[in-house]
Amino acid sequence: MARVPRELSQRAAQAARVFIPAALALALLACAGDVPPPLPRIEVDPDRVAVAGLSSGAYMATQAHFAWSDRLRGAALIAGGPYGCAGGSLDIALGLCMTGAPDASRLAGKLRQRAASGALAPLAGLAGDRVYVLHGKDDATVSEPVSRAGESVYAALADGVGGIALRWDGGRDFGHVMPTTDVGVDCRVGGSPYLGACGFDAAGEAMAWLFGDPSGAANAATGELLAFDQDALLSDGEDAQLADRGWLYLPTACRDGKACGVLVVFHGCQQNADAIGDVFARDAGFNRWADVHQVAVLYPQTRSSYLPLNPKACWDWWGYSGPDYDTRRGVQQRWLAAAMAALGAPLDGPAAAVN
Repeated sequence: MARVPRELSQRAAQAARVFIPAALALALLACAGDVPPPLPRIEVDPDRVAVAGLSSGAYMATQAHFAWSDRLRGAALIAGGPYGCAGGSLDIALGLCMTGAPDASRLAGKLRQRAASGALAPLAGLAGDRVYVLHGKDDATVSEPVSRAGESVYAALADGVGGIALRWDGGRDFGHVMPTTDVGVDCRVGGSPYLGACGFDAAGEAMAWLFGDPSGAANAATGELLAFDQDALLSDGEDAQLADRGWLYLPTACRDGKACGVLVVFHGCQQNADAIGDVFARDAGFNRWADVHQVAVLYPQTRSSYLPLNPKACWDWWGYSGPDYDTRRGVQQRWLAAAMAALGAPLDGPAAAVN
């Protein structure tokens, strides 16, 4: 039997409570559609696995990188801020962590403590990783000092791990958007779907930093954008506050058995599938470069809610999913580990065990 999406099941239940005829309630449930298939397992090159994200997705990407740096090789952070900034407080998230100047030295110290305790990966896992931090000069949502603090946290840790290939890119004219060459809204003004036609291919720049100079030019994407079942990826059934389905872009080479890299791309607030469909997954610019680099791209999807409070479907970077949200024990991080293991790029195992 097809599983019923949460929103639809809630509406059907409400209908029953106000005496809408049972036949109509059953008809609503019948419209739920089929459960998407599970993630396909592919051959993964473990030395080419990384994360990227925009805005709340950038906060999520840096959380994932520190949680699983023993299995990841880098991160691209666009219009986001430093690990641990919010400290579990929505008020701090909406203030200091968007328009303030976070203390990078203090946050780096917290990272060291958490890594030593096992809540994050050992810091040695960062050695040689590649990190790209991108911020637009016209961004009125996340300030430059916030993004700079994200870079500074990595810089503070670099010497202790033998070096991180760290790049700051903050001199470009764009607002709070994912910059593309020619797709999206006004580059400086922004707005939904938060893709900006900026004359700058941020996805291509990020992937070149993470995976090396491309072997050729990127053309139109020729692989497949596949829906997959997100609900099945937590064995204990705990709610990770995600949508029923996510997206996977699979280049032809990866589908045909070649060992491929993996890039997990976390959308920003109000960029989830319920808000904009597959626009971010199709048009952010990663897929055509995925063909060139031979990298599968995973696009997990959040959902909005009012309990817990997350009406804009942001990734959890302030604690709505629980107090361990930015550690390996956090429900979204455990979901990510399960998803990557299903795909063939395990984040679990002896080196990444969660106690």
